[in-house]
Amino acid sequence: MPQLDTSTWFITITSMITTLFILFQLKISNYSYPASPESTELKTQKHSTPWEMKWTKVYLPLSLPLR
Repeated sequence: MPQLDTSTWFITITSMITTLFILFQLKISNYSYPASPESTELKTQKHSTPWEMKWTKVYLPLSLPLR
């Protein structure tokens, strides 16, 4: 049975990792990111709900008067 020649594996794996790194860098460099994400202001919207104007009381079972 012939011996497996592994002498070129190091060069193959190293060149593959280098190529993948370069490809990912080129892929990422095509994206445009905002200049400063902290400077954008978020506008909060006030939602009007019918129960905001009313006062409601929550009755717990233990706070009810005894019969």
